[in-house]
Amino acid sequence: MMTKRRRDHEMNPKVSMVLEYGQILLGSAIVAIAFNLFLLPNRIASGGVSGISTIVYDVFGIEPAFTQWAFNIPLFILGILLLGGMKYGVKTLIGTLFLPYVVYLTRHLEPATTDPLLAALFGGIGVGLGLGIVFRSAASTGGTDLAAQIINKYTGLSLGACVFILDGLIVATSAIVFNIELALYALIALFITGKTIDLVQMGVGYAKVALIISNKQEEVRQSILRDVDRGVTKLSGYGGYTNEKRPVLMCVVHQTEVTKLKQIVKSADPSAFVVVTNATEVLGEGFKNQ
Repeated sequence: MMTKRRRDHEMNPKVSMVLEYGQILLGSAIVAIAFNLFLLPNRIASGGVSGISTIVYDVFGIEPAFTQWAFNIPLFILGILLLGGMKYGVKTLIGTLFLPYVVYLTRHLEPATTDPLLAALFGGIGVGLGLGIVFRSAASTGGTDLAAQIINKYTGLSLGACVFILDGLIVATSAIVFNIELALYALIALFITGKTIDLVQMGVGYAKVALIISNKQEEVRQSILRDVDRGVTKLSGYGGYTNEKRPVLMCVVHQTEVTKLKQIVKSADPSAFVVVTNATEVLGEGFKNQ
């Protein structure tokens, strides 16, 4: 489907690489700071290696950064050996090593709150924001994500089930070591983290898909191409009642262009049937180029 033209110049590969590695460092730092400001001081073990390190710190007094290194590095090596070559590469290694490093550097930060609910909410947002930034660079911070992929390969369980089992075991352990109430707060943080990652990666209302059924589809098509400067795809459709062929026009626009699109369609054909829905992610000309 035709869309707005891409930028004339592609980003310099070296600049792109610097930005990607910068995002990994920034995202890892945000995760680490959120961990020390919100989750660790309130004993919220919301899954992952950070959750394990929270439990270990409370029981044995071992610095969370050391526990995270102790888990992350062997899991990274296992990932290379069991999941095929250098699949995870330098980017994931950087995230695996740098996150605990920042956790160690910021270990003396004063807690931002002593309210466990606020800690779960804002800790979850901070961790999700950081991880979302890291994931946008096609990297990872290692940890239980790698463990889940190893289990997935050798057991046949879905990846989502593996992540759920591992995080569930960590939260269940926190219920035993701490109490059930803190485990419930950990579940809140885990949920918020997942939603924030989705928002960072996909955006909020990034684009809309319009499906248009009109008896004047050629006039509508021309109006959209001319006045909205967006491409239109013609889909084959049939009326459910008449069984007559009725083409459906599909157009993807930014959310700021929806009102203009509807006005143009209404002007070309007041009786047109229009459905506008969210597009979770759009790749291609005029949208994301990745």
